[in-house]
Amino acid sequence: MMKLASGHTAVELEGEELKRLERDFTGYNKGIVRLQPDRWFFAKAYTKFADKIYNMQWKPSDVCIMTYPKCGTTWMQEIIWTMRNNPDLDNPMASAPLYGRSPFLEMDFFLFGTAASNLPEHPDPNDPLIKDFKKKCPGKKIEDGLMLQLTDVLPEPRTIKTHLNFDLLSPQILDNAKVVFVARNPKDTIVSYHHHSRLIRGHGYTGTFEEFVKYFLADDLQFSPYWLMLRQAWERRSHPNMHLVFFEDFKADIKGELRKLDTFIGTGLSDKQIDNVAEYTSFKSMKERGVQEASSNDSFWVKEVLEKDGGFMRKGTAGDWKNKFTPELEKLVDDWTQKHLGDIGLSFKYSL
Repeated sequence: MMKLASGHTAVELEGEELKRLERDFTGYNKGIVRLQPDRWFFAKAYTKFADKIYNMQWKPSDVCIMTYPKCGTTWMQEIIWTMRNNPDLDNPMASAPLYGRSPFLEMDFFLFGTAASNLPEHPDPNDPLIKDFKKKCPGKKIEDGLMLQLTDVLPEPRTIKTHLNFDLLSPQILDNAKVVFVARNPKDTIVSYHHHSRLIRGHGYTGTFEEFVKYFLADDLQFSPYWLMLRQAWERRSHPNMHLVFFEDFKADIKGELRKLDTFIGTGLSDKQIDNVAEYTSFKSMKERGVQEASSNDSFWVKEVLEKDGGFMRKGTAGDWKNKFTPELEKLVDDWTQKHLGDIGLSFKYSL
């Protein structure tokens, strides 16, 4: 057990539970922990960076994009970065990798603690992420965290992504920075996370879709429990530095939602610039440009899944869950939603 600055205790999984997870998630090969008492689920390497992340100093110009995985994170990163840095679509930095413009704060634990890479022992000198780190952080050590150190040197205004919940970030984050929390209905989230977990070698999921749904419901996926993350965000939704949005609302009325976001982050965009952002960050446009949050290194992906079922940006729709869920699975998720979220007034849109 390990005590963290957040007040949580990291407890390593072992025995049959660990064997089952390692069997179905071949990427989870370097240990798994739960953070008690809330049961947050992470690769063991998270504990190496947890206190640094918790103690990170947020700046007044920072915008933190907070989501559970596969809730529209990459889309929101590109939207906000474009609004703040490229509303006229003339910034040459727009073609740089997204992780260099909008870093994934805790990505180090995933790179160090799963089969996603050979870090920190054997960094690939040809990996764009390694090259970027050496250029921007000369003299710094990879083992101290690639993404954490890239975040430190990122020029203001910073647009930073995290899948962590409020309890694992600085208690002052909402006092010092703005947070955009993106929620998505759990059924589409599960479908997208299932594909993602099969596609990314660091997850390496090999089980069935039905089994994956049950892993989600049992809080046995990285960054879970989703329901608790949602409750935390919902409780803070009225804070002046908090903007809670829904993936489905952005799909239904992108320009209307962009105007609300423009007001919140203070970009003061014209109607023409709003149009620019809407078009430039459309799913079609982003997919054509190959925008993705992760490494472009081929070893990051499971090639068979990539070729058969699509890559990082697959469909970007609302309602695709209807093609995957049986009535029995649908009821399980409905019951889960009612049990964990039914008392707070949060409702989801399951189609457009």
